[in-house]
Amino acid sequence: MRILLVEPNALKAEETCRHMERAGFTVDHVDTGHNALGMLKSYNYDLAVMDICLPDVDGYEVIRVSRVARVPTPVLILSDEKAATAKVKAFSTGADDYVTRPYESMELTARMQAVIRRSKGYSEPTLRAGQLELCLDSREVRVQGRLVHLTGKEYVILELLLLRKGMVLTKDAFLNHLYGGMDEPEMKIIDVFICKLRKKLQAAGGGQLISTVWGQGYVLRDDGAPFTVPATPSGTPVQAS
Repeated sequence: MRILLVEPNALKAEETCRHMERAGFTVDHVDTGHNALGMLKSYNYDLAVMDICLPDVDGYEVIRVSRVARVPTPVLILSDEKAATAKVKAFSTGADDYVTRPYESMELTARMQAVIRRSKGYSEPTLRAGQLELCLDSREVRVQGRLVHLTGKEYVILELLLLRKGMVLTKDAFLNHLYGGMDEPEMKIIDVFICKLRKKLQAAGGGQLISTVWGQGYVLRDDGAPFTVPATPSGTPVQAS
């Protein structure tokens, strides 16, 4: 999962990034509100973790402007401010959760995962499609109860496909999620990752869950389930395989 951390204090940012990365998150860090808004409008993050006290505009304003701009990214406030009034203002502005420092690492991870699950419409930590199960908390993937070993990139791709099950995802979307616009490899690397992921799932008995939508991208769906295809400028129908 890709996280935007908005924290002006370099030491706090380093500590929080280290904790999030150990928990399996991919983290981008900015230290101002304006930079946060730019990143939120440009990239599709699973969660923004934000301090209230920023050097240019405060976190409340970042949330307000992002909500007006219809940015769907959920926001968790991580702050030293413990006053109830600060929490009430954060929630009324549009924050999804509020954690105060000092925090327990395990609690922060659990709260982040819970916010992300709710934002995707899931109440449980396990995502399912057919015989496939992916646990967001443990990052384990199983088919028919048997553990499937995936590389880090393969896991992130499968997680993204499951969180957006039934939606066609372009190769650009995968590149953005994996690399966030930084040091991106050639687009064909996505085909390589998908090919290896398919082989591992099929070998484990998961069947053909990932379909290619020609000219569009890839989609994960349960057998026989409909899927959403982005509109094409020419109106030409696309095919899935």
